[in-house]
Amino acid sequence: MPEPSALTEVLKLQAAACAALGSPFSAALLERAAEAAPTEAALRGVFQPWAESSRRGLLEDAVALRWLGALHDVVLSEPESDLARVYPLPDRAGAPDRAWLLALARIRHSPERIGDFMRHEPQTNEVRRSAVLLPGFLVIAAQTRLPLRILELGASAGLNQLWDRRRYRFGAVSEWGPRDAKVTLETDWRGGPPPTSCAVDVVERSACDRSPVDLGDPAQRRRLRAFIWPDQFDRLDRLDAAIAETLAAGVTVEREDAPVWARRHGEPRAGLATVVFHSVFFQYMPAPSQEALVATLAEFGSRADEGAPLAWLRMEPPPGNPALMELRLTLWPGGEERVLAATHPHGAWIDWAG
Repeated sequence: MPEPSALTEVLKLQAAACAALGSPFSAALLERAAEAAPTEAALRGVFQPWAESSRRGLLEDAVALRWLGALHDVVLSEPESDLARVYPLPDRAGAPDRAWLLALARIRHSPERIGDFMRHEPQTNEVRRSAVLLPGFLVIAAQTRLPLRILELGASAGLNQLWDRRRYRFGAVSEWGPRDAKVTLETDWRGGPPPTSCAVDVVERSACDRSPVDLGDPAQRRRLRAFIWPDQFDRLDRLDAAIAETLAAGVTVEREDAPVWARRHGEPRAGLATVVFHSVFFQYMPAPSQEALVATLAEFGSRADEGAPLAWLRMEPPPGNPALMELRLTLWPGGEERVLAATHPHGAWIDWAG
């Protein structure tokens, strides 16, 4: 089992993050779990796969988020259960003290159910990250003046593949996108004006994931919902709208590791701006895979020219600060890396540097 001190610390860190990011119910459950971790064998038992993990390993594998998701999955699959009755709903506040006792009872009774869910890495596929990525795509379109060919890595269910079909409201500053869009995304905007005067033409889109989510499978759709914190109803609503839109559009995600897939698809093409992009994905890749991807993009970038440019757009945390995200762009030819913005992990605000 993980060292009690390390597990307790990680649960407390995630509790603080949930509180800061607007999920007091999740924070309360994690705080109670942190208090119980040193002595509660059943609770520590579901973390057994990380028995040899350090504090850093527990954080990198997002074990606290896996545990929260496992409990939420029980609630979503058993809406009439005692546990579900004390979880929050739009018209009802949750009861975290009661929820913790019922959750602990469930863990003791059926640890295999919780453990089975926790074996899968979190896949939130946060839809509002499209609002963060959009200004980057617009910068690429404005600088290259070419149609875009977009390649998404770690795409999960592919919910951000249709970013150009959505309506965006950047605070009171600007709007972009079709007015009859099926999904509208709102975010606070800080800094200079967004580059929303630029038009964009996406002529090809594709995506990969090591374990893509099949939206046609109700259990897998539920898994996506389970990783949304249960008291963040706006995120759940956006997810449901994006799922319906993505299913209707027939979006597909290929099952393949990102470095291998990027090697097959990432070569620049004449007359198109090839854009490799991802959001909150790179940090979960093993170091050798990260190095392989960077090397592949640098190789392809060295062969890019003005008529066949290559862009690498990503929303990822800067080193040492997983609570903050940055939007970074590297554009070849040239290969200059730019930090376009700092942003909330779920896209609630964007601080634009441009």
